[in-house]
Amino acid sequence: MGILNHLAAQLALIRKISIRNHQTTMSRRIHARRTEGVDKNVWVEFTQLAAEYKAVNLGQGFPDFSPPQFITEAFCKAVSGGPPMHQYTRAFGHPALVQSLAKFFSRIVGHDIDPFEDILVTVGAYQALFCAFQALIDEGDEVIIVEPFFDCYQPMVVMAGGKAVYVPLRPKEGTAVLSSGDWVLSAEELASKITPHTKAIVINTPNNPLGKVYKREELQMIADLCIKHDLLCFSDEVYEWLTYDGAKHVKIASLPGMWERTVTIGSGGKTFSATGWKVGWAMGSGHILKYMKTIHQNSIYHCATAAQGLATIPVSAFYSPEHSKEFDKYIRFCFVKENSTLDAAEEILKKWSQNESSH
Repeated sequence: MGILNHLAAQLALIRKISIRNHQTTMSRRIHARRTEGVDKNVWVEFTQLAAEYKAVNLGQGFPDFSPPQFITEAFCKAVSGGPPMHQYTRAFGHPALVQSLAKFFSRIVGHDIDPFEDILVTVGAYQALFCAFQALIDEGDEVIIVEPFFDCYQPMVVMAGGKAVYVPLRPKEGTAVLSSGDWVLSAEELASKITPHTKAIVINTPNNPLGKVYKREELQMIADLCIKHDLLCFSDEVYEWLTYDGAKHVKIASLPGMWERTVTIGSGGKTFSATGWKVGWAMGSGHILKYMKTIHQNSIYHCATAAQGLATIPVSAFYSPEHSKEFDKYIRFCFVKENSTLDAAEEILKKWSQNESSH
């Protein structure tokens, strides 16, 4: 019996080696061409390096403390909500969540948002962006991206078959740069990038990584060009609640003529200090979002029901009287860290400084 078991193990090993050798000697190209030139995300590498060298990671957009208590309580309530919370829900967004989002954001954009036509709930803002590019950008389309930009925009354009065209924010001429607001977009330079192949402009406000919050007049300039040249606008606004020094976030979709051509990207995880939820959304006219829904339903179908259920509660809190005074407690401070984390970072910087001075 022992000999038979030994022979069986040897045969299994030979079969495994044979399969491995066959895989490594395949001459056929196995990858799709749309993946060429698209390497791993910078944050994948950044996280690996931070872990390898025991560095204090201050770069990624999440805090190292728990969300507010009433949000964690909402999570417990959601997962204890009976069988429906553990089963499939509506493919394009849990009814309670899309209704909550529509009620809140309708007041901000000055447009009656249809919760079941104008909102798509996604696995984080990342998937909302992916759906937008896959659904709306075709082979040969040009997409203008304002620099600096979040690193996923360019590869998503490429995978959709499009071409990324860049226009930078530049410091105001003749002034010392004192804040992110001193970096501006030239109307002439932006207009010069528009060609008959241009399909969309991508903006990010507040901007990651610069922190710039676009002023109304800056957004109006972009809107005027979008309308003049019949362009779409993808507006990444995941940090919309992270504004300081009197800066006011304005949604470009709220400007005249822009609701019909703008896809606005938002994030529940970014807003409520709970990035692990991976609950994001896209908002826009139903005639645009219907194509994004096609991509969504044929890739992931729908997002985690319980995560959507618990996200509904803090979104509702924006306009419910009982939570009106809690605003500053649950709006996300994405890069804020605990004192112990900052102390550790300070020690590392001191060591670097000492090493530099010794050389």
